[in-house]
Formats: sequence, C-alpha cells, structure tokens
Amino acid sequence: MSEGKLLDGKVALITGAGRGIGRDMAIMMAANGAKVIVNDLGGTEKGEGADQVPAMEVVKEIRDAGGEAEANFGSVSEFAVGEAMVAQAIDQFGGLDIVVNNAGILRDVIFHKMTEDDWDAVINVHLKGSFNVSRAAATHFREKGSGCFIHFTSTSGLIGNFGQANYAAAKLGIVGLSKSIALDMSRFGVTSNCISPFAWSRMIGTIPIADETQRARVDKLKAMTPAKIAPLAVALGSDAGKEVSGQIFAVRNNEIYLMGQSRPIRSVHTAEGWNPEAVVNTAFPAFKGSFYPLDRSQDVFSWDPI
Repeated sequence: MSEGKLLDGKVALITGAGRGIGRDMAIMMAANGAKVIVNDLGGTEKGEGADQVPAMEVVKEIRDAGGEAEANFGSVSEFAVGEAMVAQAIDQFGGLDIVVNNAGILRDVIFHKMTEDDWDAVINVHLKGSFNVSRAAATHFREKGSGCFIHFTSTSGLIGNFGQANYAAAKLGIVGLSKSIALDMSRFGVTSNCISPFAWSRMIGTIPIADETQRARVDKLKAMTPAKIAPLAVALGSDAGKEVSGQIFAVRNNEIYLMGQSRPIRSVHTAEGWNPEAVVNTAFPAFKGSFYPLDRSQDVFSWDPI
C-alpha cells in the first residue's frame, strides 16, 4: 500500500456502489487506500429484482487496480442486513471507518396518483436504509472513538421538484437524520454530513422528456458525470475531514456548494397576542414579501454548470 494516500488504513462501506455515483466513490476511495465493502442489491432504478453482477464488477475493478474490496448484495431496507454489512466489514477488514449511504430508488408519480407502495418503497430504501446502516455502524464508531457518515440528499428535498413527494420527503428526512447523528455522536469523534449530487445516473435517466426545455435540461445533466461527486466524499472520509460535521454540500460538475439550513428570516410581534384575524391582517402581509415561491431545483440552479 502506497504512503500518503488520504484513506490509507481506512475501511469504507458504500451502499448502492454497483453503478453510478456509488461505483465512482468506491473506486476513488480504494485508489486512495481504503478497503471497500461494495454493497449493491442490483435492482432496477425502481427497486425491482436483484443482480450480483454490478457489485462484483466494481470489486474486480478495484482488485485489478491493486486495491482491496469485497461485495455485499443485501438490501439496505432491512435492519438485520445493515447489521450484517457492518459485521462483514469488521470480519473481513478488521474494522470500519466510513459509511456512505448512497443506495436509492425512484418511484416518481404526481402526488394525487401516488400509491402507498410508491411511498413505502422509496422511504424504506432512502430514509430507513440510511438509518439501518448508520445505526449498525454507530455502536462500532462509538467504541473506537471515531467514524464518518456520508449521506446522500437531493435538491428535490432541499428545494423541490414535481412528482417526487416520496423521494423529496425521504431526502429531506436524511438531512434531519444526518444533523441528529452529528449532534448525538460528536462526543465520540464521529462526523456526519450530507451531499446533494448533480450527476447523470440511471435514476436521473428516468426523467420524462416532455418538451425541448426538458430535453435541454437533461442534456446538461448528462455532462455531469458521477465521478465528479467522489472527490468530496473522499475528502470528508479522510482525517482532514474530522472537523467538518453537520453540513450539507452540493456538487454540480466542477462546483461545490455549501447549502443553507433553516433559520428564522422574519418575525412579527404583538403585545396583545394573536388571534386568527390578526394573523390574516398583520402577520401574512408582513411575511408576504419573504415567502418562498414554488421553486424547483432548476429554478434555483438556473445557470449552466461550470
């Protein structure tokens, strides 16, 4: 193993690492000295089916380059599987230092047509899956006095998008989960951060193209490869990232953003207290100029990526 690599001696568990962003993170972390558990159920972008080939191909690519990797084919939606992933990392590589919660599926549909299964499937993989793997790793991180969680959120949750109520709710829930982990586990030297990626992937490839505007947007997304996300993940997982916790980052091609978090922006006060009429006549008009419009991600990120 070469000296001077950012992740020398570390073990990383990356979910959804058989394709796309997860694959590139696994390869780059391995190239930077980490031993990697490559988890991927191998299902479709909707979470259907299973295929061991994607994870095995990533493992082979890492090994062919001189790195160390093992495959895991479990579903993050199951708590016991999260525990088994962590146990595998400890058994095969002697420990665990970095958990990347990247696995995800999409069930996009306009809200009034969304089924319970559409909701449950997305929440179970994204939000519950992030909890399952993180909770399994938390005991080990507490005992060793260090650890790094990297969770994947989305501007669909941070800002908004059409037809993604399930996905947006899960991804904004992950922000709350990450911040809570950062607060609860800071005393044990554990960090927890979120990345919101802009990258062309199988899931983004399901976006319907209804007009030329949508086609132009998709063409811009295609230029943003998953490999652009990996450097930030490697940096957060390194010793240099130990002072960074509770943050939300976004990566868009060659841009890295530090995203805002909810804070008060306006207030009104009355000494007499409020009644509904006073809220309507005073509070709403006072706040109106600061109300957020019904933005979507592309409305806020309206310029071409750099």
